[in-house]
Amino acid sequence: MKQPIPALNKEEIRTEQALEAGEYIPSTGVKQTRKFFASAAKQFLELKKSKRITIRVNQGDLLKVKAKAKKSNIPYQTLLNVLISQFADGRTAVQI
Repeated sequence: MKQPIPALNKEEIRTEQALEAGEYIPSTGVKQTRKFFASAAKQFLELKKSKRITIRVNQGDLLKVKAKAKKSNIPYQTLLNVLISQFADGRTAVQI
């Protein structure tokens, strides 16, 4: 099923008319704007990647985490990742 073509707004109509008449002048700084958004997109993708880390954990604490993960039917690494994510987002507090 074909989607209906949405109607153009006034600005879009003026832009289309300028393009057809050969009068369209692109904004200055387009290259810089494109470069900025390309960089932002790259940084966003970098933030979404996972990073392998190595930490030392008290063996008793690790056993407790593994038991809780098993009880919840998820891998313990996933549980630790969720805890780190929630702490980073401010949804979980830690008392020190």
